[in-house]
Amino acid sequence: MQVSSLSMIFMAVSAIISIGVPIFLFLFFRKRFSMSAIPMLVGAVAFVVFALILERSIHILVLRPSPTGEIALKNQPLLYVLYGVFMAGIFEETARFLSFYLLKKKYNGIGTGISYGIGHGGVEAVILAGVAMISNLVFSMMINSGATALLPEAIQGEVLGKITTALTDTAPYMFLISGIERIFAIAIQVSLSIIVFYSVFCKGKWWLFPLAILIHAIVDCPAAIMQTGVIKNVFLVEGLAGVSALLLIYLAVFMFKKFNHNIINSQALNVLQENKE
Repeated sequence: MQVSSLSMIFMAVSAIISIGVPIFLFLFFRKRFSMSAIPMLVGAVAFVVFALILERSIHILVLRPSPTGEIALKNQPLLYVLYGVFMAGIFEETARFLSFYLLKKKYNGIGTGISYGIGHGGVEAVILAGVAMISNLVFSMMINSGATALLPEAIQGEVLGKITTALTDTAPYMFLISGIERIFAIAIQVSLSIIVFYSVFCKGKWWLFPLAILIHAIVDCPAAIMQTGVIKNVFLVEGLAGVSALLLIYLAVFMFKKFNHNIINSQALNVLQENKE
């Protein structure tokens, strides 16, 4: 069994997208919005702590399989979807909210929101797609060259058989979709970061925080529904993700134009008060 060359090319492309897009975005916007790398690093750490550690810890408890391997909540698709999308929304948007309060004193320009979003969405892309695609590519090269004997004993036998079957039977375009999906996800993460940024930095706009949770949940719905088997068309799910990304970019730009002057005025007022003191 051989992994197709096209599959391997698409794995490499998706890996490059997942790792390269966040770097490109930071370098592209850095001067324009006077961005610092600190909020980006905070975003990366916040995602790991809140999404990969705290949220997954709850999942381990709630979605623990029974002795037969059955997950009870999956028998109730509506509850399963609502649980999944709101857990993601609550944990990730809370991560943003708390991070912006932490950053508020020293990093208070819109560049903070963009930089944080790049870090949050970027580390997600690297961990969930970049690392996975590089791993798939390495396995594929070893399978095609007949070098699987060099793999550790723990990956031999049935485990290696499942990996080989997955890589050889998966349609090549599915590996490319992984990279395209990361582009949409990063755009969504940056946009949500800007929304929560204004909830913290713009006086009287606290309600943008719960709004971000709701938006996050809605955006995640198609993928969550697909996990239940109700939606089976991956192109429909990714198409909805693309539309969601475009709508959220529009909303983020709208908020930038509408609220940014409030932050500038607030900063000027603080400077005047400090001078008087």
